[in-house]
Amino acid sequence: MHYTKQDIDQMDKTTKIITMNSASGIKPGNLIGSISKSGITNLAIFSSVVHLGSDPALFGFILRPTGEVPRHTYENILETGYYTINHIHSSFVKNAHYTSAKLDKTDSEFNNCGLTEAYVTDYPAPFVAESNFKLGMKHKETIEIPLNGTKLVIGEVEHLIVPDDMDPSVNLDAMDSIGISGLNNYYKLHKIAEFPYVRTKDIPDFSKIKSL
Repeated sequence: MHYTKQDIDQMDKTTKIITMNSASGIKPGNLIGSISKSGITNLAIFSSVVHLGSDPALFGFILRPTGEVPRHTYENILETGYYTINHIHSSFVKNAHYTSAKLDKTDSEFNNCGLTEAYVTDYPAPFVAESNFKLGMKHKETIEIPLNGTKLVIGEVEHLIVPDDMDPSVNLDAMDSIGISGLNNYYKLHKIAEFPYVRTKDIPDFSKIKSL
């Protein structure tokens, strides 16, 4: 099957959303926790978190157009300057999925979706207690994307909370972190290989190798 731009443009809205959201493959599944100045917590599922740099340690995520739809996560980030990124694990993937519901700002997804707030001293934003991999973020910059009205929200890591026995490569398989495809499909991650850092002199002669 070959779809041209014209074919894609003529897809019905639901088909286009599902197909295009799935086209990039499996994406990381994270819950972003935030809190308003009045102390009301918010928790929302995102599949767009991306690593932007290690020194300083920066991560970004894509925020869909605000318009008439309230974006409580972003409103809270602008109010307080802080938020958390929490890996989702298979043990609470259903709870995480339902944080996508459009609740009133006065209703916390933590309470409505059966997840637990956790805090560290002198840091305002709530972490997800059930998550084994947590990042405490400070908002640094938001970049507008005029092409479709989305925003790239960039933050710097101020806290990293992980299991004591975690190795630096972060084995997502062992941690049972999950991935997302489309809007509502969830996947377990399975590590299949590990290779050395590549230098030009280390590239194998693939003409002599059938399979790595």
